[in-house]
Parts: sequence; structure tokens; C-alpha cells
Amino acid sequence: MSHKVTIPIGPYHPLQEEPEFYKLIVDGEKVLDVDVRIGWNHRGIEKLSESKSFDQSAYLVERICGICSTSHPFAFVNAVEDIDDIHVPERALYIRTIIGELERIHSHLLWLGLAGHFLGYNTVFMWAWRYREPVLDMFEAISGNRNNYAMMKVGGVRRDIDNTEIPRYKKILNDEVLPAVEMFRGAVLDDPVLAARLKGVGILTREDAIDYSALGPTARASGYDVDIRRDEPYAAYGKVKWNVITRKEGDVFAKAVVRILELIESIKIVNQCLDDLPEGPIDENVKQVSPGDGIGHHEAPRGEVIHIVRCDGTNRPVRHKVRAPTFMNFPTFKKTIVGQTIADATIILAAIDPCYCCTERLTVVNKKDKMVYDAHNLIHMSQHRTWDMGKSLGLSDSELIKRMGKKIE
Repeated sequence: MSHKVTIPIGPYHPLQEEPEFYKLIVDGEKVLDVDVRIGWNHRGIEKLSESKSFDQSAYLVERICGICSTSHPFAFVNAVEDIDDIHVPERALYIRTIIGELERIHSHLLWLGLAGHFLGYNTVFMWAWRYREPVLDMFEAISGNRNNYAMMKVGGVRRDIDNTEIPRYKKILNDEVLPAVEMFRGAVLDDPVLAARLKGVGILTREDAIDYSALGPTARASGYDVDIRRDEPYAAYGKVKWNVITRKEGDVFAKAVVRILELIESIKIVNQCLDDLPEGPIDENVKQVSPGDGIGHHEAPRGEVIHIVRCDGTNRPVRHKVRAPTFMNFPTFKKTIVGQTIADATIILAAIDPCYCCTERLTVVNKKDKMVYDAHNLIHMSQHRTWDMGKSLGLSDSELIKRMGKKIE
């Protein structure tokens, strides 16, 4: 006998870095449908920008995303510079690329740690965040801040990179971060439990990725080969050698593999930019922007972010439109979760790396208002499924405890 139950996830939940509301319709363990509601975190950024100067707006849009705080100002300055085809000094373009890729490294490591936690692989969680720290330390050394670096400005960057520090930065990347990423690659790709747990889960086909206009690792893991850094090069991306990572499977495992391999490509890009960093000024000192419209983009860790700016000849935007990658990626949840189990819902949602903020409110109640599941229950279900997968593959308790840090009962 069918017994449908509604499970709300959000609008505040630790998986969602900003408030969003997902309503799962389930029958037993199986997800039958999902409804998604947005609009819980409207901050009026676009309207606020119209009251700010171009210089102030770069700081403002940096607050759109706390994790990828340079992605929006990167796209914003590209948009304003597009209005007048502003020349940006070569050294500033390389520094912009370095900052953009360092941000991708720390963002992907953050995602990897969270994904490990939701699967019960808490050792991966701790290691990933451990090796994210040196990257944040590099940001602090370059900009003075571990987040919200305030590096981007129209016509250049606000801070230079000290040439004498470059050997130290390369040592951090190549002697600390890269070996850790190689370790993660082996640990994830060769782990039979993770393969059994994630392969075939939450599949987004290439056709669906195109139909939903998915972006970033979400699209590339489905074989949709799209990356604005290669397709319309900007900053120094057209001057360094790197590869766009794709997989064709479209499942959660493929999304994890794409992000891990992209870490290696980002390190490769930063190394080349540090080696080839040109001498010269870092700022064009733009005083005036002509009337007109400009479009700027940047391949953020979650996918392409777009800013459109209209100027009337004053020192501020009269219209400013922002499109973040999660806006395009989160509707794919509708295609990937239906037919899956409740235990997989959290990792499927996390696999698109949704950009929300971190507050928890998740409870499942029945018709008598009695609590059935809370956030802890759902994460435990996901971890327990990983444990069961390991046992079905013949792994002993001690082998699983070595991977997951504890016995899941």
C-alpha cells in the first residue's frame, strides 16, 4: 500500500550554504518527486549596486558568495571593462587568474570535505580541510584576507604579488597541496566502497544537462564539454596550458572525479602564471566609464557567472544584473533525485555544490506533528548506506573503520 510522506530539506540546512527549500515526496525510502522553492535570501544586491560607485560595487558583489568571493567581482570588472574595451595591464591579468584558480582549489577542497562527511568518510573531510588551509594562508599573504580578498578593481587589481614570495607560494602548492590532491585522487578513484556508493547515483544525462543549461562541474561530469575559460578566454587563461576535465557518466562519482582532477589543472595554471608573471603596472587607473552596456563572465568553481552592467556616463551602474551558476544548476535536482532513495538525497543535492548559507533547520514530521527525521537522522542514513555497501563488498569492520573513522550502526 502506497504511503506518501513529505520531507522538507531547508530552507536552512548545513548542506545548503544559502537558504533554499526542497520538498521531497517519498514512498518508503524511494523519492517520487521533488519541489524546489527559491527566494529565501533576497538581499537586493543588484539594486544596492546602483547606488554605489564602480569601485564600491566591486566590494559589494564580493559579498554575494562567501566561499567564492572573487568570482563575482571578477565577472563584474570584466563587464565594466567591456563597456569601454578598457586595457588591463598584463601583470594584473595574470594576478587575476592566479586568484581565480586559488579560489577554485580551496572551494573544491571544501566541497570534497563536505561530501566525505555526508558519506561517513570523515578522514577525507578532515584531510581535505587540512590541505585547504595552506591555500587560505596564501590568500592572506597576498591580499591580507583568507576570504573576501578585495583584489579585483576596474582596470586592474588592488594588490601586487611580491616576486620574492613566488618560490614560497610554489613550494606550498607543489610540496603540500599537489601531493594531497594526488592522494585524494587515488583514495576516491580506487576505493571500491565509494565506487559502489556513488556510481549510478543521481545521474544527469548529457541531454538533460544541455536542456537545463547546466554549468561547471555539474555539466562537465555529464559529458557536456563547456568551460568559459577555454571557450571565450579572458585574463591569462588563453596564455597557459591546461585541460578541461569531463566525464560522461553524469553520476555523483563523476562529479567528484571532475572536481578532483580540476584541482590538478588549477595548480598547473597557477604554477604557469607564477613562472610567467610579467613585470609592469597592475592598475590602469580608470577615471571614467562611457555610457553603454557591458557583459562580463568568469568560470567560478560552480560554473559560469555572468554580470551585465549598464552605465550612463557617471561613476556608477544604472543597471546591474547578476546570474550565478547555482541558479542554472539547482533545477537539475528534479532530474537527478526522482527514483533515488532518501539516503542518497543529501549527497545528490551536495553533488551540484549548491551555493547557499550555513544554517540548519530540517525536521520531518508526520500528520500528528511527531518528528520522524531530523538532519542528524538523514546524514546517518547516508553514512549507514556507505557502511552497508562496504560490508556487501566483503570489507571487514576494521577496514571500514579505517576508511570512515568509526563504526556506523
